[in-house]
Amino acid sequence: MRVLAIDHGTKRMGIAISDEMGMIAQPLEFIPAEPFVQFLTRLKDLIQEKQVGLIVVGMPRNMDGSCGPAALKVQAFVAALKNAIVIPIKTWDERLTSAQANRFLIQADVRRQERKQKVDQAAAAILLQSYLDSRTES
Repeated sequence: MRVLAIDHGTKRMGIAISDEMGMIAQPLEFIPAEPFVQFLTRLKDLIQEKQVGLIVVGMPRNMDGSCGPAALKVQAFVAALKNAIVIPIKTWDERLTSAQANRFLIQADVRRQERKQKVDQAAAAILLQSYLDSRTES
């Protein structure tokens, strides 16, 4: 079963996908967050094309583990997704994934303009790999 991860953003949603065995995450693309109907259409297409069985959405928590305003937005987003999509949806702690993704892209010598385009999907891949790794450890 493939797992798809979403790094929620107000402008772009980073998307990553696992391999068929659910072991390795890879960045896929980003989808503009608005209009939401177009986002949902593209997401549903990906779910069908890639035969996705689970969606993992990054939950932005504060460093102390509490939920702030960004987490409330994600909770509303997840509620809207659950009304539109029939496969299971989970949230996963995404603290510092965007910072990690930026550092990784800088180390890979990706130019600043390209980094803006790739950071969301790279963050989604880091988030997804964290989730996949946690499943194999248990």
